[in-house]
Amino acid sequence: MISTDICIIGAGPVGLFAVFEAGLLKMRCHVVDALTQVGGQLTEIYPQKPIYDIPGYPTITGEELIGQLMTQIAPFRPSFTLGERVEQVNRQAADTFLLTTSAGTVISAGVVVIAGGLGCFEPRKPSIPDLELYEGKGVTYSVRDPEAFRGRQVVIAGGGDSALDWTLVLAGIADKVTLVHRGNTFRGAPDTANRIQELANAGKLDLITRAHATHLTGEGRLERVGVSVYGGESLLIPADDFVPLFGLTPKLGPIAEWGLNMDKDAISVNTLDYSTSEKRIYAIGDINQYAGKLKLILCGFHEAALMARSAFQFIYPDQRINFKYTTVYGINAF
Repeated sequence: MISTDICIIGAGPVGLFAVFEAGLLKMRCHVVDALTQVGGQLTEIYPQKPIYDIPGYPTITGEELIGQLMTQIAPFRPSFTLGERVEQVNRQAADTFLLTTSAGTVISAGVVVIAGGLGCFEPRKPSIPDLELYEGKGVTYSVRDPEAFRGRQVVIAGGGDSALDWTLVLAGIADKVTLVHRGNTFRGAPDTANRIQELANAGKLDLITRAHATHLTGEGRLERVGVSVYGGESLLIPADDFVPLFGLTPKLGPIAEWGLNMDKDAISVNTLDYSTSEKRIYAIGDINQYAGKLKLILCGFHEAALMARSAFQFIYPDQRINFKYTTVYGINAF
């Protein structure tokens, strides 16, 4: 069993910054996320997309921001359980919680902080017969390690930021990259779309628009992707990997069953400290709802700071917070 002061559900930017704010007050954190890597939506959906409203950074990509946050929280040595979803939260007699994940991991914590963004994310899967038969055998819904595609033939489907970003990355790594998109214009950033067109014109990737993947073939693993071009033409493209990138579908999941006051698909909180209707449980970031709520990363950072100071009273009930600026006391690592 894992024991910690605070269990944070969600390893997105707000959950990671909560580790920092808790660490300043000498509270240890364990972070759980259903995704297999930290970063939440930033890492899964738009790692290369620029963000313009993070204080101190005129522009920063999602991937860079997560990297900076991981560096910032490193002195407080958080622990992580990734690729597992918190299924149950049970209050114990000793004012602690026992959290159980989908893989059976048990975590004991004095405070629970829900920073799950819009909930658990599941990939939007295209309607292709027998798609699931090739999952893990050539079909994947994200790019974890670009180097895993080196020298391979890759077909990417999609027209948003994630599809465009990863097409650009893999074009310089894979032996051949084919991008298939239903439309003839892209939903992603115009500059990225222009770069895709330039690479296609230069013969460095294949771009097939007004088309969609229809079927997969292969003995034991993926070998080809069938593509139908609007107007009647059918193609059969050799492929080692098929990566449909149509975004993620948010699902509130088990959180909806935890007895918290809800406002539609979000958790109602007290803006004094972002506590929920259950004592010792907080909700910060996009998962919460209150009058005037703005779903911005920087607002989540503010919520994390106030949450940590409230949680302190439960972890150290006999102590008072002596508020000082970090410029005065610095960062005292664990």
